Amino acid sequence: MDMQDIPGVPLLFFLPSEWNFSRGLKMYVVESKGGAIACMLLALLFLGTWPAILTMLERRGRLPQHTYLDYSITNFLAAILIALTFGQIGSSTAEEPNFITQLLQLPENWPCVLFAMAGGIFLSLGNLCSQYAFALVGLSVTEVITASITVVIGTTLNYFLDDKINSADILFPGVACFLIAVCLGSAVHSSNAADNKVKLDDLPSDPEDREKLSSVIPNKGKDLETGNDYAEKAKAGTADFLVKLENQRAIKVFGKSIFIGLAISFFAGVCFSLFSPSFNLATNDQWNTLKEGVPDLVVYTAFFYFSASCFVIAIILNITFLYHPILGSPISSFIAYLSDWDGRGWAFLAGIICGFGNGLQFMGGQAAGYAAADAVQAFPLVSTFWGILLFGEYRKSSRRTYALLVSMLFMFIVAVALLMASSGQRT
Repeated sequence: MDMQDIPGVPLLFFLPSEWNFSRGLKMYVVESKGGAIACMLLALLFLGTWPAILTMLERRGRLPQHTYLDYSITNFLAAILIALTFGQIGSSTAEEPNFITQLLQLPENWPCVLFAMAGGIFLSLGNLCSQYAFALVGLSVTEVITASITVVIGTTLNYFLDDKINSADILFPGVACFLIAVCLGSAVHSSNAADNKVKLDDLPSDPEDREKLSSVIPNKGKDLETGNDYAEKAKAGTADFLVKLENQRAIKVFGKSIFIGLAISFFAGVCFSLFSPSFNLATNDQWNTLKEGVPDLVVYTAFFYFSASCFVIAIILNITFLYHPILGSPISSFIAYLSDWDGRGWAFLAGIICGFGNGLQFMGGQAAGYAAADAVQAFPLVSTFWGILLFGEYRKSSRRTYALLVSMLFMFIVAVALLMASSGQRT
């Protein structure tokens, strides 16, 4: 049987003996609803995991500027790898040019390139804010707030940009559920902060006495979160645990208003809500900015420009923050960054995971509509799992906090299910 007769199997898996991939092959683009959903599910896993890695490094005491510089490098490399593989496989056509061919068409397609790069700037600013919000209000609450705002604003914009290919009577009830999740997320953090205050009120008021209390535990074994040895680790959720974490982490949070963290989270959410509509405009040119006969950017080329601008903004801002830190972080330098190898491998891993997560989200969105692809904003479910498992978030909290947390996650699950159910198919 001819391998080309096998339905649903990309020709990439059947390698001709002469290793000539370009002849007779078509660029691999996700077109079916099933393929789009598979991309979204993988993106959900990846996008929910990388924030947990950055949070782990910050709690170990690594400066967020160092971590984010490493993360940005491999994040951009992931986009290059996707562009040079999926975007370059197959022969280039006038309607669907491959990656290299489309790079050379910059004088004609520059308006859409600007849209893609604007999306990358929005994402970079959102990620930058998130790394500080993770420390101030916690991993799970930050992700729920930012993801919910992204869906409320971004999904609405994408619905109209995609010419309403998604089912509105299913989509917008899901958007409403995300908005409810925002309110519950704020309530969860407020309640948990009150619980922590009660725990800390039982500690000595003298900082030196607190330090003595947190140093009585002998060291033996290995702790993933801190990277240190321990024999009897302070139990998560206890006052001693909170003090030891504060003494070790890079961003000090004691005494800071919860509204600072919430404000940063909301600003990050607004930035996140704009990157997907910008990418949508780059790949589909709904505003007719291209001249007649100029092909739209394929998703892989748009993703390259998107990631390039994200990388440049991240490098500029984080090098600036090395010498002019914010939120009480210590001053560093580029030389200090280059010599800081503690946790660099984890930061590189986070960048790769996030890069592939974003790429999969866009591949699914191009097929099923970017409004439905916003279902990957369910990644706070994954992040909350990591937050509880690795970092002891919400341990020994009050029943009120647990009730709010469960309600928040329930509304989140309902919202994501509705967004998935609203998936359409781009013609």
